[in-house]
Amino acid sequence: MGRADGSSDPQLPLGAGADSGATPADPTPAPDPASEPVKKPSRAGRDLPAAFAVGGGLGALVIGILLFAPKAWLAVVAIAIGIATWEVTKRLREADVLVPRVPLLVGGQAMIWLGWPYGTTGVLGAFAGTVVVTMLWRLFGRGLGAQPRNYLRDTAVAVFVAAWLPLLASFATLMVLEDQGAQRVFCLMIVCVASDIGGYASGVLFGKHPMVPAISPKKSWEGFAGSAVACIAAGVLTVMFLLDGPWWAGALLGAVLVVTATAGDLIESQVKRDLGIKDMGTLLPGHGGIMDRLDSILPSAFVTWLILTAFV
Repeated sequence: MGRADGSSDPQLPLGAGADSGATPADPTPAPDPASEPVKKPSRAGRDLPAAFAVGGGLGALVIGILLFAPKAWLAVVAIAIGIATWEVTKRLREADVLVPRVPLLVGGQAMIWLGWPYGTTGVLGAFAGTVVVTMLWRLFGRGLGAQPRNYLRDTAVAVFVAAWLPLLASFATLMVLEDQGAQRVFCLMIVCVASDIGGYASGVLFGKHPMVPAISPKKSWEGFAGSAVACIAAGVLTVMFLLDGPWWAGALLGAVLVVTATAGDLIESQVKRDLGIKDMGTLLPGHGGIMDRLDSILPSAFVTWLILTAFV
């Protein structure tokens, strides 16, 4: 779940910094940069104390809810997905990609909550309904007398957002509704956290070979190896001790989740590169937005639900 610094340096206004021949109005010499204190950034590219504090607080919230009020997990996921959807649609609209925000927000909540009484049927039905409403909303968004602009692009991106955020997140809520539901969600969260910690530690200490520098320059093969070791170990331990499942199912879960967690992070990194931004939001100090914390969890939620349903 590490953040990739894919943003480019801000562009100067036209003519700024160039030798235009004008005489400066203020002859006072500029301060010597060498005399000013330089704040050395962490190798992770983020404010580590704030990141650890926020991460610890979120972790404590998740643990408390799953231990004492598992059904409240649906509300937590619904709120997180609502905020993340707002963040993503806001960034898209800033890039002039006019995705229909209301259908995505309402449809996303329907996917989360209809899974409670109707299971996967409710989730998939809500997703299909969101797609249909989104297509019609964008088609007639400018009224009956005006032709929509960039209809195919904007509608396709909206469907992508609906699948990327609420559809994948709904599998995290489906798990908590099953037998040993809280333990199943714990498996997802613990393995994802292990991937983050293992990748960060190994990457900082040993990272030398870039993994996909065109998408995420800070990711290394050494970091991926650390994530793999941590994920498999966490998967074996959580499945065996939380679910009384076979060790090989935990090893399979860890091995697959290291791929999905890394892929989820890379997908969001590429989306942010396309939009020319560093973070989706600013709500969480040291992390960015809610979406910047969910990137690796979303695809992993579906895979965890699938593997645990099939083998545990």
